[in-house]
Amino acid sequence: MEFSNILIKWYLQNKRDLPWRKTTNPYQIWLSEIMLQQTRVAQGMPYFFEFTKEFPTVKHLADASEEKVLKLWQGLGYYSRARNLHKTAQFIAYELNGLFPDSYKELLKLKGVGEYTAAAIASFSYNEAVPVVDGNVFRVLSRYFDVETDIALPAAKKEFSSLAQELMPSDNPAVFNQAIMEFGALQCVPKNPDCTICVFNDSCAALQKKKVNQLPFKSKKVKVTNRFFNYLILEDVLGNTLIEKRTTKGIWYNLYEFPLLETDHISDFDFVASKIKEDFFPQYTIIGIEECSGTAVKHKLSHQHLHIQFWKIKIKEIIKDGIDAEKLKTFPFPIVIYNFIENMEVKL
Repeated sequence: MEFSNILIKWYLQNKRDLPWRKTTNPYQIWLSEIMLQQTRVAQGMPYFFEFTKEFPTVKHLADASEEKVLKLWQGLGYYSRARNLHKTAQFIAYELNGLFPDSYKELLKLKGVGEYTAAAIASFSYNEAVPVVDGNVFRVLSRYFDVETDIALPAAKKEFSSLAQELMPSDNPAVFNQAIMEFGALQCVPKNPDCTICVFNDSCAALQKKKVNQLPFKSKKVKVTNRFFNYLILEDVLGNTLIEKRTTKGIWYNLYEFPLLETDHISDFDFVASKIKEDFFPQYTIIGIEECSGTAVKHKLSHQHLHIQFWKIKIKEIIKDGIDAEKLKTFPFPIVIYNFIENMEVKL
């Protein structure tokens, strides 16, 4: 079909030089696809190089501790991806003898692998003719064909998959999938694409109807919850501190943090000081409390906005099993806490 031919020609002339495009190794392709979920290529690239250097095979990844995996993932966000990555690596290494499933249907059975990721691995590693459908594909097809289907609806995935399947050349599915995603990432971008240089500017229905910025249509709005975190940074006479592991399901599961006081609003000094003395550290002699950040740090997650304050508490006594500044940095933290430790040069 003309659409596919033009698209692939554009791709071959304009594609980015990305390391996972130079291999059919399903391990590296799987790794890149998991990393690039909810993540820009520029941000994910250094992590890909670090992971493939530290864990050159799925067996190396499987044999690593979860804590080491989370530490290397630190700053990439959506940490459930890292936990699922590790568990899936263990399943492949120990249950499948290190061999990845070689079909879309079997890949779907892996933990953390959905329809998009399974399609990507199946087509890029095994040249299976199965379409990938991500945000880029929704955008390109909805604009080119003027498809007004609400992409927030479950049925939309099936509709766009069928359309992509019709367009896909059966003898070259991998290149087609790469091409349509790359076109959405580089040319048919979400906001204000430059349609004057687009190879489809004489045939794109949305451009002809002046609907480019209206498509794709998505109705569902993400409800954002505001949460208020007060991190309590204990400092003893040796300069050591105390951290805890988040063991409850939810954000930052199995990452480390300072003792946490969560409130329903930004708290003042008197309130936090009373909580520190009465509820958190009544066993210690407190000689000073200081709010470190000046104003609350706002950290945005997909469904939550965190308003974070850091409080340093100096005590007379020695913390049993306290952690010094050097060892502190070896633990996997949420990036907002790690940045605080680094950028504020907290002397512990």
